[in-house]
Amino acid sequence: MIGIGEDGLAGLGAGGRAALENADLIAGGARHLTFLDADPALAGKERFAWGTPFAESLEELLARRAAEPALRIAILASGDPFWHGAGGSLMQHLPIDALTIHPAPATFSLACARLGWRLEECVTLGLHARQIRLMRPQLHHGARLIVLVRDGAAITEAAALLRETGCGTSRLTLLERLGGPHERIRSLHADETLPDDIATPVALAITVEAGPDAALIPRAPGLPDDCFANDGQLTKREIRALTLSALAPRPGELLWDIGAGAGSVAIEWCLAHPHNRAIGIEARPDRLDRAVQNALALGVPHVDFRAGRAPDALAGLAPPDAIFIGGGASREGVIDAALAALKPGGRLVINAVTLETEALLIDLHARLGGDLTRIAISRVTPVGEMRGWRAAMPVTQWCYRR
Repeated sequence: MIGIGEDGLAGLGAGGRAALENADLIAGGARHLTFLDADPALAGKERFAWGTPFAESLEELLARRAAEPALRIAILASGDPFWHGAGGSLMQHLPIDALTIHPAPATFSLACARLGWRLEECVTLGLHARQIRLMRPQLHHGARLIVLVRDGAAITEAAALLRETGCGTSRLTLLERLGGPHERIRSLHADETLPDDIATPVALAITVEAGPDAALIPRAPGLPDDCFANDGQLTKREIRALTLSALAPRPGELLWDIGAGAGSVAIEWCLAHPHNRAIGIEARPDRLDRAVQNALALGVPHVDFRAGRAPDALAGLAPPDAIFIGGGASREGVIDAALAALKPGGRLVINAVTLETEALLIDLHARLGGDLTRIAISRVTPVGEMRGWRAAMPVTQWCYRR
């Protein structure tokens, strides 16, 4: 596997060049394969161009390798194949000792070299084939982002997101065809008109400038309730913060959110780390649609909301690291199914506001242990011309670790 930049064959080291010369078959994107035309020694070699979807092309290439074990294959990939590149996909099928890797500088490194930024202080995102709204949690005043994007339309979408969130004065740098003879770098603000001739491949560097009313996402759990469109079926801010603390999200873990409502717990679980995953189960179609839109708006469109009722809707789901039951705990079989599905070391958190569900939690605590907590929140509200405390319904929370 050979990393190649926009400077084509001229930028290859001796190892990468030798690998191409010794190959029987050279695979890569159509743009990469055209670089071979510049050298008569390589121009006549057999080529394999990636198609769409990439996974099917990769399977076809691996099948060819399996049928011809002696075939020497060179794969061209942009920059560093293991930084948002094809290397990670290939490693799902082959052991590392089946590959020799010749990386080139990644686009992120080239961008920092042009801008004078410290790479370790930047947020780097590969959104070439993913939704631009995944940027949203990273938008904080002064943050520096380098984002690999598909094309000029994706940059237009990124600028719109910055304006939408109150960051329209953010500085954008368009980094087109970095490292090659046609490299071009242009800067403007997110609220300015973008050029209509953006060339690919392109990266977008952003210096975030947040206005005083910018809708930024805090890092601590317990987002304001008005961050979530809802019909009242919402785990309120303070209870949600304590619930997330009890669920204790760790990087890469999976949450089941049973009775998802507005989706707030599943969304905040995924905001805790970009590799976290969540499946939200909700019976009402209107609430399900609202939860999906909330996840998109808050930059975690990968939350997997599904229509259904527990326990039937839980059949066949991947085993969870944590489960939250915010509604439907009293339905027959729900708690038993949750306990049976939980991984060793997993956490189950159930919130109750009714006496009937609270009685279930008291019994579970007596039989299985765990932590049983009563949470009471009061807020100041007007009382005539004065103010007084108004208590919200208390919540009983049971937290069990398997």
